[in-house]
Amino acid sequence: MNTTLQGWDDTIVALATAPGIGAIGVIRVSGPSSFMVLNQLFPSKDLLKQASHTLHVGLLKDGDTVIDEVVLSLYKGPKSYTGEDVIEISCHGSPYIQEQIIQVITSRGIRLAKPGEFTQRAFLKGKMDLAQAEAVADLIASNTEASKRAALHTMRGGFSSDLSQLRETLIRFSALIELELDFSQEDVEFADRSAFADLIAQLKTATQQLIASFKLGNVIKNGVQVAIIGKPNAGKSTLLNTLLNENRAIVSDIAGTTRDTIEEVLNIDGVLFRLIDTAGIREHTSDAIEQIGVSKSKEKMRAAELVIYLFDVLTTTAEELAQVVAEFEAENIQYILVGNKADLASKEQLAYFEQFSHQLFISAKNNEQIEALKKELVNKTIHGNIHAESTIVTNARHNAALVALLQSVEEVEAGLQNRVPGDLLALDIRQCLHHLGTITGTITHEDQLDYIFSKFCIGK
Repeated sequence: MNTTLQGWDDTIVALATAPGIGAIGVIRVSGPSSFMVLNQLFPSKDLLKQASHTLHVGLLKDGDTVIDEVVLSLYKGPKSYTGEDVIEISCHGSPYIQEQIIQVITSRGIRLAKPGEFTQRAFLKGKMDLAQAEAVADLIASNTEASKRAALHTMRGGFSSDLSQLRETLIRFSALIELELDFSQEDVEFADRSAFADLIAQLKTATQQLIASFKLGNVIKNGVQVAIIGKPNAGKSTLLNTLLNENRAIVSDIAGTTRDTIEEVLNIDGVLFRLIDTAGIREHTSDAIEQIGVSKSKEKMRAAELVIYLFDVLTTTAEELAQVVAEFEAENIQYILVGNKADLASKEQLAYFEQFSHQLFISAKNNEQIEALKKELVNKTIHGNIHAESTIVTNARHNAALVALLQSVEEVEAGLQNRVPGDLLALDIRQCLHHLGTITGTITHEDQLDYIFSKFCIGK
């Protein structure tokens, strides 16, 4: 791994816990001078003589001035997070004390860490590949069980293992192709073209599966935008309040109460749903402000990944609903039809809407069938795949590289079918390996690394 990046040999320090007042704070120091500098500030013991992976309690002092009573956690490289000598200082959670400690450390030639620099060093030291390193940031940012699980799977090497198998498949055949080139005068083929065609087919399928998983991965990582659409007084605001279990939106019998969109986030079974309560859609209104609200509602409807069309079962006709469904399907909008005020309707009235699929009857006011609606939202979004142990791609950069990989694989496939010479096949295979390498970091550029790790928080 290239370790010639600028500042690689520096020793760095940063606050590893969130800034602010708390019970404790943790300050992380990593690099060749870690033990030497901290030894000057920790008179209780000679840190240079202590074993790795041990804890030490004592006073941290700057000359005769006591800064704080701390616990030092010692990790000697390469058996540390960064692969370097690392000391983590657990101090009291006063921002003033934390700042004092960092100042006295930096006064001895240790510089402040850049965002993500600890994890960047772990990558450069070979402690993890680039996909695993990026999963660290995803794990820190995870706010649901699903996003945590996906990030952990990648951080532990699940995604990298899948890529490694793809890479080994390519390298194995590439080596035989390269061998053929060495004996080009003899016109021999060491690589079984039919066997390689099978391998390329498997590689293509595996790549397509990973690309397909990105849609689910994007849902897990970023959530799902759900627009609640319907006529005025259908009960949209009541439904939003019931789903959130709080009075977030104003509820009134007056048509057109909601003039602007209201957005809230709801966690259902580990998936974030960004619910948007929109202004009631009616084609004819003389209120200029309400007209703007209706226009915004239609914009949100078209931008949403999923639409809940809420209709009043007492006043809506099948013809009206059929017109709405036709509009959704014409614009390829994913939707759920939800009939509200079902507690006030007879079985005959509800049967009137049985001709429509993707429908559910609820009472938003009385909290009836709301759990069924939540389950339908999850099923409609992830199709039961949330608990799958297979790799789920959540990173847009990885997905872009996989799309490029698929294109190169298809070029190799076409080359095999057209029996192109081995030297041309070898070029296409190298291109496939290049795209795989950009994901795991075997092929990187310094500016690319700086960009990726700059998005991390300081201290990680």
